[in-house]
Amino acid sequence: MKREIEVETKIIPNTTLAEQIEADGLVLSGGAPRIGSDIPKLGVTADYLDKLQIPILGICVGHQFIALHFGGKAGPAKVPEYGKAELIVTDPDDLFKGLPERFTVWESHNDEIHELPAEFIALAHSKDCRYEAIKHKTRPLYGVQFHPEVEHTSYHYEIFANFIEVVKVSKP
Repeated sequence: MKREIEVETKIIPNTTLAEQIEADGLVLSGGAPRIGSDIPKLGVTADYLDKLQIPILGICVGHQFIALHFGGKAGPAKVPEYGKAELIVTDPDDLFKGLPERFTVWESHNDEIHELPAEFIALAHSKDCRYEAIKHKTRPLYGVQFHPEVEHTSYHYEIFANFIEVVKVSKP
C-alpha cells in the first residue's frame, strides 16, 4: 500500500503496547478471529481505542471490536457474506467522500455488528448487513465490515486515501 498512497506504513503485532506506537493513524486489520469467541486473539486492541488519540480504521473484526468495545453488540451474522456485495452509502462523511452512493465491495465475515454504540453513526449498509461502515460522532474512529485492502473492492484506493486525509487533518 505504501507505494500506492505514498505514506510510510508498518505492520505491528496487536500485542504492541499503545505507548510504543509512534504513528499518525492506525488500521486494525481484519482476520480470522471470531468476535464472540476469539477476543483474546485481538491482543491489546482495547488499549489502542482507549489510549491513542489518533485516527483509527477498523476492518472486519476490527470494525466489530470497535462497536463491542464502546458498548454496542456484535455476534454471528444472520446472513454471513462472502465475495461481492453492493455497498450502499447513506452518509459519505470522510471515508466515502467523492465516491458513488453504491459500489461493489469484497466481504468475508461470519460475524457483524447487531447494535451500534450510542456515540457512533452508520455510514453504509448492504442488503444483508445493517452496519457496513460506522464512525464515532466526535473522534476520528471508523469501522468497515468489508475489505478495502483488496482490489476486488471498488474504490479501495480512494477509501484509504480518504482515511489518510483524515490522518493529515488530525495531526497537531
